[in-house]
Amino acid sequence: MVSEPEIHTLRQDYKHDPLDECGMSEDPVQQFRGWFEEARASGIAEPNAMSLGTADASGRVSCRTVLLKAYDARGFVFFTNYGSRKARQIAENPQASVLFPWVALARQIEIAGPVEKISVAESVAYFMSRPFGSRLGAWVSDQSSVISSRQVLISKYEELKKRFSSGEVPRPEGWGGFRIVPETIEFWQGGADRLHDRFLYTRAGDSWEISRLAP
Repeated sequence: MVSEPEIHTLRQDYKHDPLDECGMSEDPVQQFRGWFEEARASGIAEPNAMSLGTADASGRVSCRTVLLKAYDARGFVFFTNYGSRKARQIAENPQASVLFPWVALARQIEIAGPVEKISVAESVAYFMSRPFGSRLGAWVSDQSSVISSRQVLISKYEELKKRFSSGEVPRPEGWGGFRIVPETIEFWQGGADRLHDRFLYTRAGDSWEISRLAP
């Protein structure tokens, strides 16, 4: 096994006060909201960035970073091109997991469950809220397809910039949102001497069961 010199010595000592179940909300979405607002207030870059794991019908797994754009009791929403690799895998295997890796806070949240497309109206509403350049970008990129050079993107962008010079850019039919409907939500917080705190919420009908997991 080959590794960088002394990489095995890299470690962080966590100094958070231990978590107690009585201090956790009965509703994991409310618990998420609290931690998310703390992450935003901390000043870390893009606290809504989450690692999204999907798998195709054969079980081949892919992971990438996407941005959370909405959440409520129904689930957690992100947007993408419906022809992308992630979207194709979701079509084959509509289950996914996302991880919020708030390393600077020694916290992470994992959410897992089935995935569904959001309504066209919801996708249109969000798309129209995007900056002009981002709306053009959704038209430019046939996401995950092979291209010969970056110039292909630049040329198409300039072409579409002229086409939509009025500023009115409609949503491409092949672009929209997905919602992860959580079946489990796990909250992890680093603890001293690797005695981390982990609380797992598992959906049980219309309510949630909460369990403490060994670190």
